[in-house]
Amino acid sequence: MNARHVGLLAVVALLLGAGAWLAWRAPQVNAVTLQAAPLVQSIQFSARVATLSRVEVGSTLTARVAQVLVREGDTVRAGAALVQLEADELQATLAQQQASLAQAQARLKGLRSSGRSQSQAALAQAQANARAAQSDLTRTRQLVAQGFLSPARLDDAERALAVAQAAQNAASAQLSANAEDGADLVQAQAQVALAQAAVQAAQARMAQTTLRAPADARVLARQVEPGQIVQPGRTLLALALIGPTQLKAQVDERYLAQLQTGQTATGVADAFANQPLAAKVLTLAPAIDPQRGAVEVTLALEQPAPAFLREDMTLSVEVQTARRDKALALPLAALRGQASAAGGDAASDGAAEVLVWVDGRAQSRRVRLGLRSLQAAEVLEGLRVGDTVVLDSRVQPGQRVRPRDATSAEPPVAADGQAGAAGAALGNAMGR
Repeated sequence: MNARHVGLLAVVALLLGAGAWLAWRAPQVNAVTLQAAPLVQSIQFSARVATLSRVEVGSTLTARVAQVLVREGDTVRAGAALVQLEADELQATLAQQQASLAQAQARLKGLRSSGRSQSQAALAQAQANARAAQSDLTRTRQLVAQGFLSPARLDDAERALAVAQAAQNAASAQLSANAEDGADLVQAQAQVALAQAAVQAAQARMAQTTLRAPADARVLARQVEPGQIVQPGRTLLALALIGPTQLKAQVDERYLAQLQTGQTATGVADAFANQPLAAKVLTLAPAIDPQRGAVEVTLALEQPAPAFLREDMTLSVEVQTARRDKALALPLAALRGQASAAGGDAASDGAAEVLVWVDGRAQSRRVRLGLRSLQAAEVLEGLRVGDTVVLDSRVQPGQRVRPRDATSAEPPVAADGQAGAAGAALGNAMGR
């Protein structure tokens, strides 16, 4: 065999050896070395800015708008005029009712003064006439009995007495009617009361021509302009009453068990991302919205609302539901099966399966989980600090692998797309 053949055999052997070595060499996969780190469990959702209550202002009359005294964004005090309606016809009606009241009051006053005096004088005269008629009747009877007068004169005297007594009775009745509890006076008092009620009604209608703020408020919407004809039931202005600014959110009922009043939260508006707002959970609605399967959560701001907040502005809110200052944190990407998905659930007892790198191979191990966030979970049993857990979901139990630290800068993304995110979670105080 010449030297050329020997060299060719050597190259072939070298190539075969390299191929065998490459085939024997284990693939490199993403993994993390467990360590204690802070772990925060939180819920993220969208919320809207809402004041304590809103009021829609409308007219109770059908009338033309004379003036609109406010603009959108204005702050108004309680009782401030907002819209002025035309009131010429109502003003004339009020004047007419006031005149009727003055007339009724004058009649009542007349009955109590001159009317009563006149009744007393009329009664006195009627009584004098009755006495005179009685005396005349007595004389006439005597003269008729003596034969000086005819019986016809007696009849005339009796009729004169009856007329005088009737006039006396009428005068007495009129005096009684003019007394404080008499019929005429009572009727006059009723007419005065009726006129007063008519005046009050006209004044109330006049007051309704000026729409006023029911409380300190901010004008959210203006839907009326001068010259418009408005009718009852139509909203002219929308007001937000001045009070504590709150955040309202509809949160999926699945997270109800994690929410409690008093939990701390942070809200961020997209347009002002560098100005987070501290808040806390104020109330949880007692009922679930059956259409959306959500519970309404109300949050209160810890500090006075900044000027940039607007009614109905959308904020991203994160509520901290639990925290561990020192937990053995495991990326969710390390969990096998359905529990590996962010937000997926482990077994009811908190058990899950992971792959641990031991002596060059991936070994399956059961673990028990505790607190869980969107990216990581707390390991209560089955692992310890320093264990290397495989993140790549393509690796099978027993397979030879070489771990690659997923917490290093820009690790390759695993097939399920979660290894990089999980590694970043461990490197940034996981949990949110």
